[in-house]
Amino acid sequence: MPKVAVVTDSACDLRPELQEKYGITVVPLVIRFGQEVYLYGQITLEQYWEKVSEGTHPPETSQPSAGQFEQAFAPLVEKGYHVLCLTVTSKHSGTFNSAYAASQSFPGKVTVFDTLAISLGHGYQVIAAAEAAAAGRSVEDILVMLESIRARTHMVICLDTIEFIRRGGRADKLIPALDRMTRVFKIKVLLHVVEGELKPMGVARSRAKSVLRMKDDIARHGPAEMLIVAHTRLPDEVASLAESLAEQEGFPLHDILVGEVGPALSSHAGPYALAAAIVPREAR
Repeated sequence: MPKVAVVTDSACDLRPELQEKYGITVVPLVIRFGQEVYLYGQITLEQYWEKVSEGTHPPETSQPSAGQFEQAFAPLVEKGYHVLCLTVTSKHSGTFNSAYAASQSFPGKVTVFDTLAISLGHGYQVIAAAEAAAAGRSVEDILVMLESIRARTHMVICLDTIEFIRRGGRADKLIPALDRMTRVFKIKVLLHVVEGELKPMGVARSRAKSVLRMKDDIARHGPAEMLIVAHTRLPDEVASLAESLAEQEGFPLHDILVGEVGPALSSHAGPYALAAAIVPREAR
């Protein structure tokens, strides 16, 4: 049975130290400001947000090419690994298609898995796969585990503005509903991820009320195997939310997966977005 190597794309938002710790190969998405083009990792979050604030060109993103995935797969296959590639949800990105096209150059050596998740919801599946691979589990066993995690993951997102998701063009079906929600009042829009697709969940009149909605929704799905909190430019609020969820769910604070969303998804979420997710324990 060949050893399994885990590959993913940078939309997983895993910090470099986590990528290194778990031996994960990350294929970068592309970020554009007009004619300026960067691969993930070639621009820091601070530089990214400085360019956003300048407002000269709105940020745009695109999936990695099939060639980029081939370059990531080839050395691992040559070393005798079976490559398991986990991608951001195919419902809002063409990344899965690029990875799958690349996999056809390595028949029987590469498996591509659609996480149907975004940001650290995607990232948790990547970590779980890498841990299982390190433990010597087969790709078939890992896929069964991932399908379970994928089915159990529930994420709630609070947007401060819908302008970025409108400009991004990846959720056009969502925009009419969001426009109706925000037409009259300046309110916070709550979204959740349903089978890999962003869907309207509701609204709140303030961030404090949106956080209460998020916490209530997480509580309905507990107890937790994993808790996740993510943000754009809200380090203090995300730390407070993590502490609150840890207490609410009786979950170790240091085990919560916490992070800031990278440029690929920030281009659609905009600044001051907050997200929380729970992976409930499997029923026994």
